[in-house]
Amino acid sequence: MYISKLIRTLHRKLFIINDTPQKIALGAGLGVFAGIMPGMGLLVALFLAFVFRANRASAVIASLASNTWLSILTFILSVKIGSVIMNLEWHSIYNQWIELLKNFQWQELLKTSLLKTVLPIAIGYLILSILAGIIVYISALIILNIKRRNKNE
Repeated sequence: MYISKLIRTLHRKLFIINDTPQKIALGAGLGVFAGIMPGMGLLVALFLAFVFRANRASAVIASLASNTWLSILTFILSVKIGSVIMNLEWHSIYNQWIELLKNFQWQELLKTSLLKTVLPIAIGYLILSILAGIIVYISALIILNIKRRNKNE
C-alpha cells in the first residue's frame, strides 16, 4: 500500500508542474540518471537540469524517487551489464565486490583488480543510468503530451 501511495503522490507532483512537457520530461530523465548513478543524486540532478535548461522540480522529484529505492536492483543489473560487456563472469564480480565491502580496508582496495571488479560495475551503472533516463524521458513526454491534449479538449 505504501508504494502505491508513493507512486500516486510522485505522479501527481510530477504532472502538475507548470512548464513545457519537454522540459518536465527532460528534468525527470536527468533526475533518474543522477539518482541511479552512484555518487550522484540531488545536487547533480539540479546541476544537470540547470545546464540543460530542464525543469528543476521534476529533476529533483525523479532523483529522489530513484536514488535509494532501486539500489539493490540497480547494483545487480549494473554488475550483470558490465560483466557482459567486459566478457566476465558476473557472479565472480558480485562476490568480489561484496567481500571488498564486508572487510573494507584501503589496502584491500588497492589489491583488488580494479579492471575486473570496479570497472565492470561502473560501466554497468553508466549504461543502466543512461537507458533508464531515456526511458523515463520518453515515457514522461508521452504521458504529459496525452494529459495536456486531453485537458485542452
